[in-house]
Amino acid sequence: MENKDYLVLGDKKFESRFILGSGKYSPELIDAAIKSAGSQMVTVALRRANTKDVANILNYIPKEVTIIPNTSGARNAHEAIRIARLAREMGCGNFVKIEIMRDSKYLLPDNSETLKATEVLAGEGFVVLPYMYPDLNFARDLRDAGASAIMPLASPIGSNKGLATRDFIKIIIDEIDLPVIVDAGIGVPSHAAEAMEMGAAAIMANTGIATASDINMMAKAFRLGIEGGRLAYLAKPGRVLEKGADPSSPLRDFFDWYEYKKCIWLFSGHGYNRFRYKR
Repeated sequence: MENKDYLVLGDKKFESRFILGSGKYSPELIDAAIKSAGSQMVTVALRRANTKDVANILNYIPKEVTIIPNTSGARNAHEAIRIARLAREMGCGNFVKIEIMRDSKYLLPDNSETLKATEVLAGEGFVVLPYMYPDLNFARDLRDAGASAIMPLASPIGSNKGLATRDFIKIIIDEIDLPVIVDAGIGVPSHAAEAMEMGAAAIMANTGIATASDINMMAKAFRLGIEGGRLAYLAKPGRVLEKGADPSSPLRDFFDWYEYKKCIWLFSGHGYNRFRYKR
């Protein structure tokens, strides 16, 4: 029997390693993420799910898809905790993505407040997925506080700039024994593939698909990029030479001097023409 490569978060197992992030929502985007990208998880900002100005996005998410409320808009731990509790009271389950941002220009997460919220919510039985600036010390603290995964940003939210924090994310992957879900700034499938090759457990993206000319095609491309990157990671890529080269064919010691001279003559203009006409 084939062993499934599941992503495990809390008490749930997922075959897909793509999570649709909250932000630029539309029924078309949600449909593409689920059908073309294969997403089994969708994050939802609570304030967006209750607005009267746009269609309630919860109506477009199939029941079999896991909804992950996020605390978007929270400026401190107290606000994030309140939003998470409210989401659970509304029947959104125990999953929560913690987003706490005091910075309104670059939308960088506040790691200190995120840690405070993680400690409280994990203690209340939430499956806590904290969005954080990639810092190994805070990643360790979040793990110890009960986080179910670590979600470092790749680059500023909505920038599509890719793995600007690549080296720091790799350190977290290597040192933290939790799923590492790369979030924010993943703009094209090659970014996703690279993160997965590094050992990331999953990718969260929104803008890269939402702003594409063909949403369905880009969603499918993301799925293939994530699956390819995961397979490459599991295959354990070959070593990289920092200097020199290593020929894949046994070029040296194959010809003796006589054969070498004959080859030089054969592939010179005169030798090549005689060889061609003889044939």
